[in-house]
Amino acid sequence: MIKHGKLYRKAKESIETNKLYNIQEAISILKKISYAKFDETFELSINLKIEKKHTVRSTILLPNSFGKTKKVLVFAKGQKVEEALAAGADYAGDEEYLEKVKSGWLDFDACIATPDMMKDIGKIAKILGPKGLMPNPKTGTVTDNVSTAIKEIKQGKLEYKADKAGVIHVIFAKKSMTEEQILENFTALYQDILKKRPSDLKGNYITSVYVSTTMSPSVRLDLAAIA
Repeated sequence: MIKHGKLYRKAKESIETNKLYNIQEAISILKKISYAKFDETFELSINLKIEKKHTVRSTILLPNSFGKTKKVLVFAKGQKVEEALAAGADYAGDEEYLEKVKSGWLDFDACIATPDMMKDIGKIAKILGPKGLMPNPKTGTVTDNVSTAIKEIKQGKLEYKADKAGVIHVIFAKKSMTEEQILENFTALYQDILKKRPSDLKGNYITSVYVSTTMSPSVRLDLAAIA
């Protein structure tokens, strides 16, 4: 059993047990809990009622960017290398970077590949995959339009995915942002997740929603109020 510290327990007293909050109330409460000595992230946890055959995964460019600018590696050949570098990629190439990754180099935060590179990238999938860096057509990181993909990642494009238990856990804002900005990001993300409901799913899709910050207790949201 996890034993929380005194400050955490005191913060939890500001959240009523068994109460369902609307998102505006939750943001306001979490903004007031301030014992961490860094700029915490706002985190969203959604429990989905989906089957094993279902995949809920997507990317979204939120209204208000946050966090550091990501380093981007693009696997490409010829003219696409020049295009990638001109669009702001930190690294771009083919064999040189395949060998660097094989040797353990991972000094990048996101990876894009043109379709003609995917056969070669399969050789390093076991390295990229566990780090969440494997290019994927579903997230827009396998594309010939490398300029747009780079721009979106640099602007803070967010990726989310439901795990095997049907839970999506994703950060969506920084505590230093205004309540309005946090709400805008939450709304955009939540609406996007709603759109990813499997077409053959019967009954409820979302069973519970919680928001928290890095160091805070979680606040359960009223689904009816969100809707």
